[in-house]
Amino acid sequence: MSMTRKQKRLAVIGGLGAVLALAVALILFALRDQIVFFYSPTEIQTKAVAAGTSIRMGGLVKEGSWVRTGEVNDFVVTDGTTELTTHYNGILPDLFKEGQGVVVEGAMTTAGTFAATNVLAKHDENYMPKEVVEALKANGEWQREGAPG
Repeated sequence: MSMTRKQKRLAVIGGLGAVLALAVALILFALRDQIVFFYSPTEIQTKAVAAGTSIRMGGLVKEGSWVRTGEVNDFVVTDGTTELTTHYNGILPDLFKEGQGVVVEGAMTTAGTFAATNVLAKHDENYMPKEVVEALKANGEWQREGAPG
């Protein structure tokens, strides 16, 4: 029993589709540890992000919350609704200050604080990540005139 021309084409197309699906699956599997999700402090609390999961958190550094002892920095990141104590061991960017937007990379600890491995401060007067602006607007905290978003 021989295959018709149409059946051969369908078999080749099906085989190429299977190879493509396998390639996509392998790429996604290889990148699974490189994907970092972005959350506001409220989303971290409501979604109960597991301790040790690499994430990015954005918000404002709460006024009066920054305590620095050498290279050890403790501060509170807020989105207007939820506040999350953040610990960072290292030198902060020059533009880091209270009341300004910040994005921190790291993970939640079992104690319920955020252990930052990287701190990104905004680099000019009008920049803030879109997700942070949306979270602050949703909570009525966004008051910056003339800023994009």
